[in-house]
Amino acid sequence: RDNYPFGMVAVPLADVVEIHASSGTTGNPVVGAYTQNDMDVWAELMARSLYAAGVRREDVMQNAYGYGLFTGGLGFHYGAQKIGTTIIPISGGMTQRQIKLMKDLGSTILCCTPSYALYIAEVMAKEGINPRKDLNLKLGLFEAEPWSEKIRERIQNELGIEAFDIYGLTELCGPGVSVECPEHNGLHIWEDHFLIETVDPKTGDVLPAGEEGELVFTTLTKTGLPILRFRTRDISVVETERCDCGRTHSRMMRIRGRSDDMMIIRGVNMFPSQIEYALLGLPELAAQY
Repeated sequence: RDNYPFGMVAVPLADVVEIHASSGTTGNPVVGAYTQNDMDVWAELMARSLYAAGVRREDVMQNAYGYGLFTGGLGFHYGAQKIGTTIIPISGGMTQRQIKLMKDLGSTILCCTPSYALYIAEVMAKEGINPRKDLNLKLGLFEAEPWSEKIRERIQNELGIEAFDIYGLTELCGPGVSVECPEHNGLHIWEDHFLIETVDPKTGDVLPAGEEGELVFTTLTKTGLPILRFRTRDISVVETERCDCGRTHSRMMRIRGRSDDMMIIRGVNMFPSQIEYALLGLPELAAQY
């Protein structure tokens, strides 16, 4: 933020072909500057991520992430385009229209924030639409906000789809840093493009694999705005054993919380996500409020 807008760009601005940015709600936005190489790499990473979750050329992907400076919409778009998947670039909002096009155009993949997926399910229920009978949806990829296993259960139960977690940050490339495979046992990190470390959030000391700590990423192939040892504030565990799917990448387990969100109550570390998990165990409560 102190180097906003181009203070950390590592190439002449004439070589920057696209710019994305965070919302800037807490100050200057974080700017992502992409060279053509970065765009090609990003499309490859997103194509890998979508394919790992089960997206194929014959699918119809309803992309309900916002298009624009936010990396979500265009990141998913570029990846699906590289696979050859049919894309409906509908962006967010207009929920009744979303549902109509899902039905009329035969959408098989839904990409949006997890809270919006639950809202779509709520509107479907009000309109008497049974997604298992009336739609062709089979899976969804959700990110851009924290979501727990309880949220996943609700999305899967209410939309009748398989829900996949995908991870990314504006500072690194946007979505496409890691993704779940159908084993749902952590998110595969594309280690030929990102070096992953786990550190003690207080001291910064590097922790061994399998210990919970703050995720730190170094970009290995970015040329426009490479990042060295970026502290994400995200708390997770990195596992290095081979996944049952056959992939050998390290896997980051579901984010448990953020280091700057952690509370210490009577000597016990606690994250808001743990409170959410407990509350969502009550079926009387709605998920997205």
